[in-house]
Amino acid sequence: MKRVAVMTSGGDSPGMNAAIRAVVRTGLEYDIEVFGVRQGYAGLLNGDFHKLTSFEVSGILQRGGTILQTARNLEFKTPAGQAKGLRRLNEHGIEGVIVIGGDGSLRGALALHKLGIPVIGVPASIDNDLDGTNTSIGVDTALNTIVESLDRVRDTASSHTRAFIIEVMGRNCGYLALISSILGGAEIVSVPEREVSMEGIHDALVDAYMRGKSHAVAVIAEGVSYKTTELVDYLSQRGDVGFEVRLTILGHIQRGGSPSAFDRLLATRMGVKALESLREGQSGMMVALNDRDMATVPIEQALARIRPINPNYFDLARILSR
Repeated sequence: MKRVAVMTSGGDSPGMNAAIRAVVRTGLEYDIEVFGVRQGYAGLLNGDFHKLTSFEVSGILQRGGTILQTARNLEFKTPAGQAKGLRRLNEHGIEGVIVIGGDGSLRGALALHKLGIPVIGVPASIDNDLDGTNTSIGVDTALNTIVESLDRVRDTASSHTRAFIIEVMGRNCGYLALISSILGGAEIVSVPEREVSMEGIHDALVDAYMRGKSHAVAVIAEGVSYKTTELVDYLSQRGDVGFEVRLTILGHIQRGGSPSAFDRLLATRMGVKALESLREGQSGMMVALNDRDMATVPIEQALARIRPINPNYFDLARILSR
């Protein structure tokens, strides 16, 4: 194998650049040319390939986002779009592809694999929803960002005797919300896996007030059935919470920023493993962190279900919220 392509797709995650850098530098070690595909699958269909050198990936280890950029693309989901993508790869003499991204990105990678192109996926999703790996690139950095935000909000909440509703990302997986609630000392957390009703949130905040707390924090994953704006309206209308209620939606601030040391190391190891796996003839596999070791698992396995949250974390959140 002498020529491979690497792309980032879907939502960006801190550490993607570290993974790109690792792929390119490992390619140099094995005398393999690495071409970057700009704008994900949209760039693939447009033939937007660019050879990456050691110089071009120098200084990107600490940068958030992705130098290859990313975009969502509906055309590639169709058989005609996938055939077009295969043609573009053949036109550029690409013998293997590394796709760095989340659920949707890996579904595209699987489609390429089924068309006969060797493909390795690298899990990069702050939601930590990909199964088969202990964690994905970007999760640790996002958690640190959320916890820092919770600490700052708590200072204001305590100063003004307020309750804050904090909405964090997690459309289908509540990992970020649950773990940040534990690390940030929240009084209550609601996630898609174990949703707490608006009345349940109300009761938890009232309980915190009656026990003499100077503030309270509720962490809500964006994927619950009610909107946080509806929750704040409900609490305000009840009028008996005891605290003034405020809403903070962290939004895309959770995606950005320089990757943590853990994410830099994880992304680097995964990038190296991805290129080596292609050299070994593997395809249709996703790089995974298995305990402390790098491994590969079938992409189909990683996509078969949303990665479940360890139930012990729910008990931990409940015990520590008192």
